[in-house]
Amino acid sequence: MLKFVGDLRSLLLALWLGAACFFSFAVAPSAFGVLPSRDLAGSLVSRTLMIINLSGIVIGAFLLLSSFLPSRKAIPFAVWGERLLLAILTIACVVGQFVIALWMAQIRISIGKPIEELAADDPLRVQFNQLHEYSVYVLVAGMIAAGLTYFLLAYRSRNTENTEIKTTKTDLPEFKF
Repeated sequence: MLKFVGDLRSLLLALWLGAACFFSFAVAPSAFGVLPSRDLAGSLVSRTLMIINLSGIVIGAFLLLSSFLPSRKAIPFAVWGERLLLAILTIACVVGQFVIALWMAQIRISIGKPIEELAADDPLRVQFNQLHEYSVYVLVAGMIAAGLTYFLLAYRSRNTENTEIKTTKTDLPEFKF
């Protein structure tokens, strides 16, 4: 049962990290490169980022809570490192969605027209651009935390398997013919 939970945890983390990478390296640049207006591309990217953030919150919270399940032969440093990284992932998604994205949406509403129509030195456009930069930093922090957590999970899984294999080999009775 614990092996199944460990495999499920690794799968969920890999799925979120893959989705976040796909969003960052394919969806967002393609939207701004292909769609006819930057406003439309921004709406698509905002909607897609919301899905990434909300799934990151759910997956991060699940993984964080499941890290408290009893585990055989777990290295305490690795377990607490995993929990710290999962907290960073979850907090990054919460901040990205419920602080930065909401603030950016409020600015877009208060502008009342496409952002690219504002002068480059307009205070609202400057603030929007700064928030966009913070959004990128927060997402990258979550992605780095997820990647490091994935390697910790893989290390723990491999370490547990090797220990079980060694234990199994020494516990077998010798048969003499």
